[in-house]
Amino acid sequence: MGEVLTMVQKHYSGHISPSLSKAIITLALIFIGCQQSKNDSLEALNYKNEMDAWHQKRVDRLLGPYGWVNVRGLFWLKEGINSFGSGKQNDIVFPEGKIADKAGFFVLRDSTVSMQVLPDEKVLSDNVPVNSLVIFKPDTTRPKVLQAGSLQWFVIKRSDKIGIRLRDLETENLQSFKGIERFDSDITWRINSKLTVQPGKKVEIANVLGQTYINPVKGTLSFTIDGEEYQLDAIDEDGKLFIIFGDETNDKTTYSAGRYLYASMPEGDVDVMLDFNQAINPPCAFTEFATCLLPPKQNILHIEVSAGEKAYH
Repeated sequence: MGEVLTMVQKHYSGHISPSLSKAIITLALIFIGCQQSKNDSLEALNYKNEMDAWHQKRVDRLLGPYGWVNVRGLFWLKEGINSFGSGKQNDIVFPEGKIADKAGFFVLRDSTVSMQVLPDEKVLSDNVPVNSLVIFKPDTTRPKVLQAGSLQWFVIKRSDKIGIRLRDLETENLQSFKGIERFDSDITWRINSKLTVQPGKKVEIANVLGQTYINPVKGTLSFTIDGEEYQLDAIDEDGKLFIIFGDETNDKTTYSAGRYLYASMPEGDVDVMLDFNQAINPPCAFTEFATCLLPPKQNILHIEVSAGEKAYH
C-alpha cells in the first residue's frame, strides 16, 4: 500500500493543488481498502467452503460403518463363560429382534476369548459362517469382526478389562442424527505453532473408565493467542499429531470432557498448523459405550477456544 501511495504522490507532485492531491490520495486509500476487504472476504468465503467440506466428511465418517453413531453396546467379560443373545436371561443382552434369544457363548480364559455359536444361529466371520472360533488373543492387533444380520461385534481390551463392543448398522440412532453444531468458521483460529520434539517424554492420560495410561509424547506445541503463549502436548497417532485438550468453553458450549484435534506431522524444522476449527467431539459425545481419553492437566487451556464442534445434543 505504501508503494502505491508514493507512486501517486510522485505522479501528481507539482501538477495539481495540494487539496486536490490530498483528495486523490484519499480516493486511492479507499480503493486500496476496498480491494483488500474484497480479498479478505473472498479468502474467508473460500475457507468457509473448505471447512464445510471437511465437516461433511467428518459427519460421513461418524455415520459410516466404522463410525461412533452405530455403536450400541459395550459388555465387559467375566472370566469363564458369558452367554449372549437377545433374551434377558443372558449375561450379554443384544438388541431384541436382531439376534436369537439364545445365540451362543463367549469364553474368556487367560486373556483369550473364544466364541461358541448355537446351531440354529448364523454368525459370520469374513462372510463365512462360524460355529466355534478364537476371536481374541493377548497378542491380537486386529480383532476379528463377527456379524449376525445388522449386528457387528468385536473384542476390545482396556488395561485389564476385556469386552465386546457391539454395532448395529441399522440402528435408529442413524436416522435420528441431526448433525453437530459448530462455531462459525474463523480463519484466525488457524494458528502456527512450533513443535519441540521430546524423545523419551511420557505423560499420564486417564480415560473415562478411571484407568490411567503412560503415553509416549511426540513433543510439545507452542503457540501464541492474543499475545499470550500456550503449550499443548501431542501424541504420535498413526503418523499424525493427536492433541487432547480442554478449554474454558467446556461444559458451556462444548463437550464437558474436552475435545480432540489432529495436525500434520512436520517434516523437519517447520511450523505446525493448528486449526482449531477442526476441533472435534470425542467418541463419548456420541455414545456411552466409548472409552475416551481425557485431557491431561497440562493440556487444559485457560482461554475460550470458540472454534470447532460444539457439544452434541
